[in-house]
Amino acid sequence: MRAATTRSDRRLPWLVLGLWMVLLAAAAPFAARLADVQHDRATDYLPASADSTRVARLQDRLPGGESTELVLVYRRTGELTPADRATAAAQVAAVAHRHALTGTPRGIPSADGTTLLYPVASDEPGTDEKKRDAFVDDVRRTVHGENGLTARVGGPAALATDAGTVYASLGGPLLYTTVGVVAVLLILIYRSPLLWLVPLLAAGLADLLARAAAYGLHQAFGTTVSGQSAGIMTILVLGAGTDYALLLVARYREELRCHARPYDAMRAALRGCGPAVLASSGTVAAGLLCLLAADLDSSRGMGPLGAVGVLCALAAMLTLLPAVLVLLGRRLFWPLIPAHGSTPPARRSPFTAMGALAGRRPLTVLACGTALLGALALGTLNLPGALAQLDTFVDRPESVTALRTVAEAYPKRSAQPIEVLAPAARADAALAAAGSTRGVAEAHKGRTGGGWTEITVTASAPPQSAAETATIEALRHRLPGAYVGGPSAQQLDLRDTDARDRLVVVPVVLVCVLLILVALLRSLVAPLVLVAAVVAVWGAALGLGGLVFGPLFGFTGTDPGLALLSFVFLVALGVDYGIFLTHRMREESLAGAEPAQAALTALRTTGGVVASAGLVLAATFAVLTNMGLVPLVELGFVIAAGVLLDTFLVRTCLVAGASVALGRAIWWPGRLSRPVPAADRTPEPVSP
Repeated sequence: MRAATTRSDRRLPWLVLGLWMVLLAAAAPFAARLADVQHDRATDYLPASADSTRVARLQDRLPGGESTELVLVYRRTGELTPADRATAAAQVAAVAHRHALTGTPRGIPSADGTTLLYPVASDEPGTDEKKRDAFVDDVRRTVHGENGLTARVGGPAALATDAGTVYASLGGPLLYTTVGVVAVLLILIYRSPLLWLVPLLAAGLADLLARAAAYGLHQAFGTTVSGQSAGIMTILVLGAGTDYALLLVARYREELRCHARPYDAMRAALRGCGPAVLASSGTVAAGLLCLLAADLDSSRGMGPLGAVGVLCALAAMLTLLPAVLVLLGRRLFWPLIPAHGSTPPARRSPFTAMGALAGRRPLTVLACGTALLGALALGTLNLPGALAQLDTFVDRPESVTALRTVAEAYPKRSAQPIEVLAPAARADAALAAAGSTRGVAEAHKGRTGGGWTEITVTASAPPQSAAETATIEALRHRLPGAYVGGPSAQQLDLRDTDARDRLVVVPVVLVCVLLILVALLRSLVAPLVLVAAVVAVWGAALGLGGLVFGPLFGFTGTDPGLALLSFVFLVALGVDYGIFLTHRMREESLAGAEPAQAALTALRTTGGVVASAGLVLAATFAVLTNMGLVPLVELGFVIAAGVLLDTFLVRTCLVAGASVALGRAIWWPGRLSRPVPAADRTPEPVSP
């Protein structure tokens, strides 16, 4: 009987490994297709009900499809010479010869004679982003300055192409950078030349599976896949997967000292930390799925992709990773091999000191920690205003330079048109009403098809200024039955939709996470403490952003979606770590320990491994601060700062202090009077 069990034990890891190889072989082709369904057009971010979304979709049905609009800007420090004008005319004619432009390009000189502006548009690319990028690149090769004359290509299409270049870096470069950061941290944590490879490989394979699942979601349900959501999914897989691996490996190392066979040690390790890992990952996934309540397409798509990433990481770390660890045995831990029957070296943990302080002076610790978080949260008052489209790039590309030149040379003319789609039967009346609207410099009719007529409106105010926003709102008021869109209108709709989503999604996330915690901890007070703590972390992390975004990073605005996305991630991930601490504290209280002793034991047993996990997760999100888009830098900074605050301040000081101060009342209305034998308690992983 024993021999049969041993043979079965040996076969199971190989069976798990074989199943994973089959699964990955089947998933690889679909994972490779995710880039094909990834889009970063404005309509992939905006809600379907927005005016600007309707305009973009109606333009697709007009003759020629979506229009690709550019502005060619020629400028000299002094006044333009006749030769400059001839050069500009020849280059624009070359562009017109190479591409089918809509209309004849007409040069518009600036009042001071230093700048010449050519608005051009083409229907050739349509909605194909690759064709649009090829069109923009070809125009840039054709348009160039000579003898002191500068020539730049800007406009909506050029901005989209430059943004697409940055989003392309969210594929390979982001993955390689994140893997490198995680590898360095794992080497430092494990102090082994071999062990770090196994969790990292498992996380990488989990990312491949997640990409295939994301492609399946898009095909089955039409889930929006953007460069931002795909990149953040990869970060979640690597960050969360590595966190779960740290918990499992730490527990497995300890069990190897108690069990002769690696298989038995792994089985005990999975029994010990598996339930906590399942609970925490389920909480994160549920929190992310609350983004389905958002109206913004990009946010709504990020929810399922993030949840899929976390669940794929969970599956890999609870099946693939254990199988590989068992097959490789103890030698994988070289040079610090945990021998059977040995005892771990005694270490003085800083978390023991923190727990002791919280036990002696809980109210002082709680008050000081709360005051610190409150002081940091005041930094939100210093957050810059809404981020303008021209300020979304960390390094100023050619498209932004061109549009800033236009804003300086043409202070009474916008370089970004306002697009109006009016019913064809009322097109003349709509044109007259648009032309007479305050803030409109000019308006003219364009294409007609499918019962709709396109009207291009030029505002007299700079793009995304308060005056242009007022013009857009006035047009929407004066043109009932028509839709007003264009780049500036899209930014306005993004801002308004983000404000709506915050009012809806934030309460949904709080209620969802609170209900899950109540079910897990069988208490009302402890979940409220955890939720209050992670909300405080969110406020403090945003406040840190307010202290550095403008003064240190030089950012002139804050992305409208920063507050919502950072809230969802920090609440879900923060509660994830809180579960490990409070779960252990509850077990100690069930065993009869006093509140101070329960907090001290929980911090000592969970502190090291969760601190390591927090460092890894913060580092993976910090990789976003190296990207070229301001919204990604802001999001990465706030989440990384929040994870560090939660790991080293809130969980170790505030939650522990509140638990001691409240005593056994923190587990109300549960009953903790019946001690649980130590042998029946689920042990937590200790420091790696």
